[in-house]
Amino acid sequence: MLTEREVTSTIDMLRSEHLDVRTITLGLNLFDCASDNFDTFAYRVRSKINRHAKNLVSICNEVGDRYGIPVVNKRITVSPIGTVCAGYSRDQMVKVCKLLDECAEDAGVDFLGGFGALVEKGITPGEKNLIDALPEALNITNHVCSSINVGRTRTGINMDAVKLMGQRVLDVANMTADRDGLGCCKLVIFCNIPEDVPFMAGGYLGVGEADAVISVGVSGPGVVKKAIDRAVRRRGEKVSITEIAEIIKNTAFKVTRVGELIGTEVAQRMNLPFGVADLSLAPTPEVGDSVGEIFQSVGLSSIGAPGSTAVLAMLNDAVKKGGVFASSSVGGLSGAFIPVSEDAAIASAAASGRLTLEKLEAMTCVCSVGLDMIAIPGDTPADVISGIIADECAIGMINAKTTAVRLIPVPGKKVGERAEFGGLLGGADIMPVQQGSAAGFINRGGRIPAPIHSFKN
Repeated sequence: MLTEREVTSTIDMLRSEHLDVRTITLGLNLFDCASDNFDTFAYRVRSKINRHAKNLVSICNEVGDRYGIPVVNKRITVSPIGTVCAGYSRDQMVKVCKLLDECAEDAGVDFLGGFGALVEKGITPGEKNLIDALPEALNITNHVCSSINVGRTRTGINMDAVKLMGQRVLDVANMTADRDGLGCCKLVIFCNIPEDVPFMAGGYLGVGEADAVISVGVSGPGVVKKAIDRAVRRRGEKVSITEIAEIIKNTAFKVTRVGELIGTEVAQRMNLPFGVADLSLAPTPEVGDSVGEIFQSVGLSSIGAPGSTAVLAMLNDAVKKGGVFASSSVGGLSGAFIPVSEDAAIASAAASGRLTLEKLEAMTCVCSVGLDMIAIPGDTPADVISGIIADECAIGMINAKTTAVRLIPVPGKKVGERAEFGGLLGGADIMPVQQGSAAGFINRGGRIPAPIHSFKN
């Protein structure tokens, strides 16, 4: 049973500490919609998305109002289109992306994820066509997100895909140059992508998932910060790191319970199974809703200062421990995100030089994802972007964890200039990229073999 104090603290989280349900995500399997005829495919997709998603937004709002817990985003994920539409041409892939965008618009959701490909061991013609379609597809759509998985611990890293994605990131940025490369905000390259992520831009419905399923993403960096601040105000320097880890764990427990409550009720009302609760500390540009500010509450002058990787490791682990204890359905990524443009404190540290790209890469060894929402100069060569992707994938492959890269080369802008993406995507100063060329390495192609420990199971 919850004590009166625990109930009161949860109410305070809602009133003043930025606790919300960041997303309710409807996952839909589209393999049963597959057809060589685009018109047939389009009819089946529209019918299925409309059948399942027509009441998604209204039900989320009703449940949120009932409990006084806002559901900020309503989203849809679908099966990886590179596999579902394996025989489609590049132009047909663009049409598929437009179709999905229209379906998302009709359903009233914020984003739709799954316009992606799983190419960790090789690339099929259909997947190559989807990747080639990305610049045009992400330029003409507003709601569709793409995730491309180029590596896994069990298979290694597909360097041909890494090379291709380095160029496509630049192409997407240039195609959306009038919006500071906004298309790249909807494109993420993964190693070890999970199959049940409700957060964007990496969300998709994996093979083996249910035909239709509801998952929830709960975020509470402001709640965690306030909990630490309360303890420090009461006892000052006497609060040990062990106690701070316990505070984070207990807070994560409460936040996960709130998210599962909302998610399961939405699933019941839609007569669908509940999938996972993803407890990822995903910040927003609002002051007080920042992962970066947690580092200051723990005792660092800023994120990026010596000790940052250790603090992030503790934070990520404590969040996972609290979430797993709270729910048997924890999934997705469930940890701490460090997206530069989406977090005011992280963006400020990056702009001042206190947080560098190299330090961010080091911190991704222990965070939930990787190099996320980082604006870089628009003239950064494709081989350098591919090299950064390869480095991040190597961290994920060797450590058997999920890593990802969401870089935004901002066309026409240099280091220190500002890029604005709007809304939850925020804005950031352009960060410098290490000088040097990776062309000779990237152009070799092939595959980095799986590490020896990948065979232990």
